[in-house]
Amino acid sequence: MDNKLIFTVPEEYDNKKAIIFLKEKCGLSARMITRLKRISNGITMDGKLLRTVDYVKSGMTVEILLPNEEMQIEPIEGKLDIVYEDKYFLIVNKPPFMPVHPVKQHQSDTLANIVSFYCNNRRESYTFRAINRLDKDTSGLVIIAKDRFCANAMKGITQKTYYALCHGRLEGSGTVSAPIGLLEDSKMVRHILKDGPKAVTHYKSVYADNDYSLLELQLETGRTHQIRCHMASLGHPLLGDDLYGGTLEYIMRQALHCGTVEFVHPVTNNMITVSADIPNDMKRLIKTGLTI
Repeated sequence: MDNKLIFTVPEEYDNKKAIIFLKEKCGLSARMITRLKRISNGITMDGKLLRTVDYVKSGMTVEILLPNEEMQIEPIEGKLDIVYEDKYFLIVNKPPFMPVHPVKQHQSDTLANIVSFYCNNRRESYTFRAINRLDKDTSGLVIIAKDRFCANAMKGITQKTYYALCHGRLEGSGTVSAPIGLLEDSKMVRHILKDGPKAVTHYKSVYADNDYSLLELQLETGRTHQIRCHMASLGHPLLGDDLYGGTLEYIMRQALHCGTVEFVHPVTNNMITVSADIPNDMKRLIKTGLTI
């Protein structure tokens, strides 16, 4: 069954062209509008076909038809820790050591495979679109948009809070503003690069001792390996992150967890806030009984 987005034209868009309303108020991209034009009754106003050159009227109802899409990923049964779901989004708590997407080395043991199985069981069909992409060894919340509109609308609006354990004593709070780029002759390792893309990380120490510290982090940008690279640049690489100077003495993966996500729902306009507790392999290293 196709999904519909329903908007009421507000006063400020009265007698404006539909193309303006669809882009500004409905958040549709030019590409999506073109796709909807090819669908019978893809965009209607009060039950009649709405063309981009038409004018919208305040108080009228604009309906946008979102066609079903097929999940083209092999379904594999597995445990799925769902923390939020509605007809537009699925948010899951990903365990460590699980890739998000199938890649050459991991074809059937990924989050996408398990979501595909879950989708089939519920007789749903949508493309797997992960809004935030966690590294295989990073745990925590992953937002999956169930349609192209929601995926596009989520760009740049999600606030994420991470928790990390880093080497050494790090107290107080601070900001690392340092561009990041690929290390020469590497396809994976990042480093501080003067002419690289902008990268900004805010951190706050939650717990610190002489061996390691627990940090709460928020990102202004979402560069690959941003937290890992920035903390290493301060001389405090993450525990278990041997790619950036950490050791495996305490934990067998980078001690990084996406603990909270927050966003304004692009369809309902409600504030959505969900959290996932840090996993046991990190929690056991916090020596004071501190709870997050």
